[in-house]
Amino acid sequence: MIDQGTIQQILDVAEIADVVGDFVTLKRRGTSMIGLCPFHNEKTPSFNVSQAKGIYKCFGCGKGGSSVNFIMEHEHLSYTEALRWLAGKYNISIREKEENPEDIKERNDRESQLIVSEFAQKFFDGQLWDSNSGRLIGLSYLRQRGMRDDIIKKFGIGYCPEGKDIMTNAALKEGFKMEFLEKTGLTIKREDWVRDRFSGRMMFPIHGISGRVIGFGGRTLSQDKTIAKYLNSPESDIYHKSRVLYGIFQAKRSIIQEDKCYLVEGYTDVTSLHQSGIENVVASSGTSLTIDQIRLIRRFTNNVTIIYDGDQAGIKASMRGIDMVLEEGINVKVLPLPEGEDPDSFSRSMSSTELKEYIKGHETDFIKFKTKLLLAGVENDPISRAKLITDIVSSIAVIPAEIVRSEYLKECSRLLDVRETVLYNEIRKLKVKSEDEMIKHQERELLKEANVKAPIINLPLPEVNPCENEERELLKLLLKYGSNLLYEVENPEQETPDQVSVSDFILAELDADQMVSVNPTIKAIFDEYRLHFDTENFDAIKYFVNHSNLQISQLISDILSEKNKLSQFWRKKGSFIEEEHEILQQLVPKVLQECKLRYISFLIGQAEQGIRKASEEHNDDAVLEFQTRYQKLKTVEKLLCGHLGKRTITS
Repeated sequence: MIDQGTIQQILDVAEIADVVGDFVTLKRRGTSMIGLCPFHNEKTPSFNVSQAKGIYKCFGCGKGGSSVNFIMEHEHLSYTEALRWLAGKYNISIREKEENPEDIKERNDRESQLIVSEFAQKFFDGQLWDSNSGRLIGLSYLRQRGMRDDIIKKFGIGYCPEGKDIMTNAALKEGFKMEFLEKTGLTIKREDWVRDRFSGRMMFPIHGISGRVIGFGGRTLSQDKTIAKYLNSPESDIYHKSRVLYGIFQAKRSIIQEDKCYLVEGYTDVTSLHQSGIENVVASSGTSLTIDQIRLIRRFTNNVTIIYDGDQAGIKASMRGIDMVLEEGINVKVLPLPEGEDPDSFSRSMSSTELKEYIKGHETDFIKFKTKLLLAGVENDPISRAKLITDIVSSIAVIPAEIVRSEYLKECSRLLDVRETVLYNEIRKLKVKSEDEMIKHQERELLKEANVKAPIINLPLPEVNPCENEERELLKLLLKYGSNLLYEVENPEQETPDQVSVSDFILAELDADQMVSVNPTIKAIFDEYRLHFDTENFDAIKYFVNHSNLQISQLISDILSEKNKLSQFWRKKGSFIEEEHEILQQLVPKVLQECKLRYISFLIGQAEQGIRKASEEHNDDAVLEFQTRYQKLKTVEKLLCGHLGKRTITS
């Protein structure tokens, strides 16, 4: 263990702003510093650092503490590991006192994976510069590609020698355990053989934001097309590819200084741009851009320029992920390269000055670029233009800043020759849909929380089905219109949209909300309908009217013959229009919401009974749980009432 004197030395030296500043862009405000919290998603800074008090505090998520606490939380380290991390940052020698087995066990696993990864990086580095095969094969390859020695060393690029288990044997000889070689993915072990994962590959170490090696990317030098060109470390305790950007450690200070980040795809794209003097660049390493990667960039800047290879099909395919960047409030520009070029080859084809001038002259706002790209070839096709407008507007709709949205809409109106009012209407439709989905998600999550098993208190069963009318109306809709198309959903992976029928929608909603009828006959009908509704030529009315169970047959006959509780027509501006089957898109969701509201009211009544009975029995724990349940259900009820609008079913 670290002795107390060393701990105090670390605490004295580790200034909070300096430590936090390695991970968060801080700006001075009065006597404090502020930035975007690294622990939760926020667009307005609520993360405060007080140099005088030596603490940080986020007023959004509530996290706070000292320099050590910050490193523990951010890097997912124990207290002792965080102290070691800070000691390394400030070059403090650690004096140890004897550790007990529990202390060793606590720090060994993750730290051992980091240490073995650092050993591997040094081994690959040594092989590249000091071994004959490394110099002849690896170093020659890098120099043929025009990579300077200083860039090779800056990124710690190395070479894993061709052979079965050369690296593994070197690690074992140094005392590293096979357990951690396997966990990091450096070694693959089976019952009867062991081999190096990256044998014969150029090795690109992947550094975490603090600079420690957490994984590797290996490029094959073989011409065999059956061998994967690039091979990454597998997921481990220290490496999660969806949360990592290649080059972020080397780029973070430049990103802050330039207030911009260039985003490319591959390892050599990053190294070549660094060689050309552009250091504020990171790579997604061939993976689709993830929300964690976007938020990692946003810690340092709100401005991103995505550099695309000169491949139109690839650009169109990758555009869907860019909406996530816009949604995070980041300003996105695009730099398409000439056909057949990538950032690596293009940056090597010109001087640093020429490259910077090209970037400055050719990068454009993402929305403008997307509009022009998708507009090409569909100018005279009304259907394709309509889809294009929806696509463009859906990207603009996710931008959180209203002023920015407005400016983009004006530009799109000009480019598409469409009135601004039309585009605004599309935005409103999308926002209503998004809000509906958000409310529905809130309802569902709260309902799940409320449905956690309550204390065992014997409550009387309801004398009547609280949702009887609504469930009968849902059954009627299933029987009469179950196979009718309700709406279509665009599927980016196929040309034609997915079709959602009335039965698809109703059953999926009931299942998602875990709503089960307390009427056993109605429950049986829903259960049987689920089994048969997607069977070809299934005639639901005929099936249930002629059912062998007399109660089911009788109930279905009653439902089909009773007078509609649904209005035969909807009144619009004084005239009767639209028959029942023509308003299913509005009608079906509202009936479902009515049913859910009745169900929630029933659960609220049960919670009230539970509170009363638990109070009578002096069961304080049960009272508390029923009160929590009641509060969550009341919140769901409020959301539903606000969402429901005009009722379509009478009591």
